[in-house]
Formats: sequence, structure tokens, C-alpha cells
Amino acid sequence: MIEQNIKEMALLAVDALEDKKGEDITVIDISEVSVIADCFIIAGGSNKSQIQAMSDSVEEKLGRVGMPLKQSEGYGSANWILLDFGDIIVHIFDNENRLFYDLERIWSDGRKIDLTGWRS
Repeated sequence: MIEQNIKEMALLAVDALEDKKGEDITVIDISEVSVIADCFIIAGGSNKSQIQAMSDSVEEKLGRVGMPLKQSEGYGSANWILLDFGDIIVHIFDNENRLFYDLERIWSDGRKIDLTGWRS
């Protein structure tokens, strides 16, 4: 189960993605199936500029609360940006690559989080 601090940071990341009109945002708790992170956040964007803006927004919002970005991949091409914050990994895809890589299926052993339940 994801601890409260990670949950709060994940919600900040989701808010940052929503601020930039991120599409179909999914949070998957992988804490019980993997040691690489506690949760994945997966979101889609419709074009390179939007995807980069979503990435910038997440990095800024989490950085402001003391959760620095450890590693980033894919910013230049912006068809799949990976943001590694340690316990939280954010994946931002264009529509084509999101369908192709289908991380929700690959990580289906994790527990998909109902964001409305998390926010209450």
C-alpha cells in the first residue's frame, strides 16, 4: 500500500498534468509488485508542445515541495517522456505511443487507483 506522503506527491503530479489538460490520467500502485517505484502515473497528450508543458508542470510542482527529478528521458522527441522521481514515475505519452506500449496492460498486476477515492 502506498504511504501517505507518496500519495500526496502523486496527487500533486496528477494535478500538474490536469493543469495542462493531460488526457486519460491513470495511477497504478506497483508497490507490491515491483521495487523500482511505488506508483506509476500515466497520461496522454495530443502534441509535442502539450506533452513538454505537462512534463515541465510536473517537474516544477514536485520540485517546489522538495521532490526533485532524478532522471528524465524523451523530452526532446516528446512522444514518451519518462520522469523518475524515485518513488513515483510519471509517463507522458502521445496517443500513438500510449496505445503501442500499453503500460496499463503490462503493469496490470499493480492496483489501478481510483483518483476520486484518493482525493476524498
